[in-house]
Formats: sequence, C-alpha cells, structure tokens
Amino acid sequence: MSERQEAIMRVIRSWIVEHGQAPTIRQIGERVGLSSTSSVAYQLGRLEGWGLITRTGRGWKTCRLGSPKPPPGRGLRSR
Repeated sequence: MSERQEAIMRVIRSWIVEHGQAPTIRQIGERVGLSSTSSVAYQLGRLEGWGLITRTGRGWKTCRLGSPKPPPGRGLRSR
C-alpha cells in the first residue's frame, strides 16, 4: 500500500470515528492533498479491490472499513 493510500485510510478511519459516516471524495482529497476527485476515486477503487473498504451504496460516502485481502501479486509462488 502506498503512503497516499495509507493517508486515505487514516482519513476515513478518523472521519468515521468523529462523524459516524465516511467523508466525501472532496473531503478526503482536501485532507490528503489531492485536488482531483478522480485521483481520489481511483485510490478508493484500489482500496475497495483489496477489501480494505466496502460500500453499502453507489457513492463513496457509504464506504465502511472492510477486512483486508492481500493485494494482487503479493504472496508465495508455487513452483
């Protein structure tokens, strides 16, 4: 996981604790220094793909912390 993705995860965790729901894409971008909402959405999509966050609806504001699965390409290879 990149430093930016770790920062996004910290923002989501702290925001949920403080506000009881996930932040918007713009709120996440402001906190991690990304002005492009598509860049934030891309990073959220990667985190969702790894199972670190899940969504209960279509928007990112419905995201919740999930159970992580290992990122693709990581782990043991069999011979």
